[in-house]
Amino acid sequence: MKRLLLLLLPGFIWSLTLQAQSLLERLGYPPDARVLILHADDLGMAHSVNRASTEALEAGWISSASIMVPCPWFSEMAAYARTHPELDFGLHLTLTSEWKYYRWAGLLGPSMTPSLHSSAGYLHATTEEAVANMKPEEVAAELRAQILRAQDAGIPVTHLDTHMGVLFQTPELFAVYLQVGREHNLPVLIPREQLAQQAPHLLEMLTPDDLVIDRVWLVPTDTPPDRWLETYIRMIDNLPPGITELIVHLGYANDELEAITVDHPDFGAAWRARDLDVVRSEAFREALRRNHVILTTWRELYRRFQTQRHE
Repeated sequence: MKRLLLLLLPGFIWSLTLQAQSLLERLGYPPDARVLILHADDLGMAHSVNRASTEALEAGWISSASIMVPCPWFSEMAAYARTHPELDFGLHLTLTSEWKYYRWAGLLGPSMTPSLHSSAGYLHATTEEAVANMKPEEVAAELRAQILRAQDAGIPVTHLDTHMGVLFQTPELFAVYLQVGREHNLPVLIPREQLAQQAPHLLEMLTPDDLVIDRVWLVPTDTPPDRWLETYIRMIDNLPPGITELIVHLGYANDELEAITVDHPDFGAAWRARDLDVVRSEAFREALRRNHVILTTWRELYRRFQTQRHE
């Protein structure tokens, strides 16, 4: 599964230190601070994912998470978020349905947004298929419906991001992404360094009112399972100054999650169980302490950003 713009080799530092320091200083951090959003994706996808992710949030193993509104276990997450308003929940804007047998449609359905759906009536299975078929106006309508559904469900939404990187793929889709965030006064995940390297034309669409973090990291897909923890610790040891989001995918490798992710080793049940083992391990937490990493949330970043914008 392609996750364009979200992969970065551990320890590889982009040459934008001055920009990172400037962003840190504007938000009130020391110029050499390592600020990290430790973020779990895909809540709402499955009960196993919900349980693992909320346990990690409550324990402080992660600092943020995002919810997939069209998915079958969204209602469970909405109920949880309503009763835990202190936690940092964004929306994982969803325009694909990637699993082999476990599929979902968009909220507006194939009759109202036909370009978003396959002939079987589900959201497209891959980023490439979605981008080749989707009309931006139908994307905008679906994303607004997802945000409205979450708000009506009582979720105190703190930010927006994009499932499988779909909204980074073209200027038209990126424009919709920015627009829905601006309409709802919500920051959207934008990694400056990856865009500067892979899609610099998208940076030209930003304004000073857009919060842009420095980078997004996740564990490389070719990481051997027996080196999973080692790789994460090396990533933390090589974390440069600036604001980084490290994305994890959490879950318990039980019958439910194994059935959902069958024939899909990347981001599958075993992957999510390994990520859970990492974030709750003492070795990983010691790496965060040893490197003086400051864990933060989207809520806190946006509060600081708005404060400095109005000074």
